[in-house]
Amino acid sequence: MSSNRKSRQGDPPTTRTTGRFHWRVVDIVVAVVIGLAVGVVFFVWDFVGDTLGDALKLLFPPLKGLVGGLWLLGGVLGGLIIRKPGAAVFVEVVAALVPALLGNQWGLTTLASGLFQGLGAEAVFAIFFYRVWKLPVAILAGIFAGGFEWVYEIIVWYAGWQPLYKWLYLPFLALSGAILGGVLGWLVQRGLARTGVLDRFESGREVRKLV
Repeated sequence: MSSNRKSRQGDPPTTRTTGRFHWRVVDIVVAVVIGLAVGVVFFVWDFVGDTLGDALKLLFPPLKGLVGGLWLLGGVLGGLIIRKPGAAVFVEVVAALVPALLGNQWGLTTLASGLFQGLGAEAVFAIFFYRVWKLPVAILAGIFAGGFEWVYEIIVWYAGWQPLYKWLYLPFLALSGAILGGVLGWLVQRGLARTGVLDRFESGREVRKLV
């Protein structure tokens, strides 16, 4: 027994890190549930947000970026809750799949958009080695998700815009990502944690300790 205890205590840091990053069955299930729930929100926002965006576009085209942040919620929320590599991309892509299958106006191209958005959020969590989950990191994840989405949209949807419109679209989309993706994602994660539904996750136990 003593040898087993020594073995556990002497595990190298890489082993402990691998365990911390290992996906459990509950991680996969909850990630899918989050993705499906956010996907329903996306489906509604596909029509409401796009209508608002078109109205803003008539005033000044880059202003359409102000409604884009809500589509960035999945990646930020998934990363904050699951706290494992790939969670932001996984949840955002699942969320993007829902409206695509339900029949939104963009069809399966929504998946490409979800991938870019998820990669943006994922990049920030990776920069902090999946160890820092405070509000500023969530905001930064929303901003990066908006930046990655900007690259996709400028290439695919707005290639014909004049350069000034293209560049001004970026800060509006990033601002929306910071608020509707980052701040809202952080608030939703903490709200869910307070109910106890996330007690099997560090993200849930961490908040409950403070209550």
